[in-house]
Amino acid sequence: MSTLVDVDLAKCYRLLNHGPTVLVSSAHGSQRNVMAAAWAMPLDFSPPKVLVVVDKATHTRELMEASGEFVLNVPCRAQAGQVLKAGSISGKEVDKFAACGLEPVAGKQVAAPHVAGCIAYLECRIISEPHNQQQYDLFIGEVVFARADPAVWHDGHWQFDGHDDKRSLHYIAGGSFFSIGEQFSVTADPAAD
Repeated sequence: MSTLVDVDLAKCYRLLNHGPTVLVSSAHGSQRNVMAAAWAMPLDFSPPKVLVVVDKATHTRELMEASGEFVLNVPCRAQAGQVLKAGSISGKEVDKFAACGLEPVAGKQVAAPHVAGCIAYLECRIISEPHNQQQYDLFIGEVVFARADPAVWHDGHWQFDGHDDKRSLHYIAGGSFFSIGEQFSVTADPAAD
């Protein structure tokens, strides 16, 4: 496993900007849980904020609401089976980390664990918005710490070439995923305004 590098919070939105499926981990007291989520995105730069949708019926949400924090873990192609399983079973009766073959790793700024083997982590504290949380299951998190795998994250950007097993996942439905594809760049035509 690669040693992780800290990510400048001013650039941490780039960890989610390409729309990956995430694993949301949470903890409170002696309980912990993890779930898959396809609806997570960056919201703001300074301070950095993210959005994630977490259903009322989930154990992850119970722990998030009790602790006021969570971690967005960005899993990779090598973890697709575990991600699918984490999104398919409930953590109310079982330890989903154990049931899904996921290893919890202590967070740096929050009690919620990281999921070992993921390519990025965003530790978040919930910004309380009770109406959005109850009406839309929508949580806003302020990112307080972020890390990424230097094999695929350099100079503030994802660079997946040569690391197909570490490409991020993008869930479609029914157990089908895409993994992030080829990166290319273009420049804007200033005369196009």
